[in-house]
Order: sequence, then C-alpha cells, then structure tokens
Amino acid sequence: MDTTVPQPTFYIFKCEQSSPPNMPKPSCVNDDTAELFSHMAQTLMQKGIMGPVQPIQTSCLGRCQLGPVMMVEPGHYMYVKLTKEKIDKIIDEHIIGKKPVVEYLIDPEFWGEPVEL
Repeated sequence: MDTTVPQPTFYIFKCEQSSPPNMPKPSCVNDDTAELFSHMAQTLMQKGIMGPVQPIQTSCLGRCQLGPVMMVEPGHYMYVKLTKEKIDKIIDEHIIGKKPVVEYLIDPEFWGEPVEL
C-alpha cells in the first residue's frame, strides 16, 4: 500500500500586490479586481479540484502593466489582464482540459526565456 502524499498537479500563483492610492504604478489588486483570488479558489472547490490544484497568493510577479496576472506551473504560463470569466476559462481549458488558453497568455515580447543562473 502506497502511503505517500501526492504532490499537486498544478500551482496557480496569483499576484495579490496592491499599490497605495495615487501611485502611478499599475496594480494587480484594486477595487475592481480584489475578488479574483477568492473567485478562483471557490471555483476550484466547486469543481472538486482544490488539492491537486494549489492556488497561491503572491506578491508582485513583475508584469504590473499587464495586471492582474497569474502564473500556472508547471510550464511558466503567465496569464494577463484577468477577469472572473478568464479565470473560469483557464480552469476549464488549461487546468482540467490540459490545454493552455493561448489568447490570455502574456505576449512573448514581455515574457522571454528564463535567465540562466
């Protein structure tokens, strides 16, 4: 009998960084986007996939001008300009269907290859 605890299939890192009022820098969390993380978590629970899919609140992911953003791992898939509807489609097609939602991914101009360490 295997008693190991399986690792999650996906991690979803959702930027929860908010800038102070009147800051010129864009922010992933404001009055219009504050409920996106809880919407994502509730949707994962309703679909019965919370656990194998781990939503994680993060600070800045460095693409503020394209926010709200979230990254799906494995694969370094960066989704931009999120809405509840986009999150629903990402969960259905990428997470459950295993096909990234290409039209919501960051433009390669803003998402080059990882830096070699």
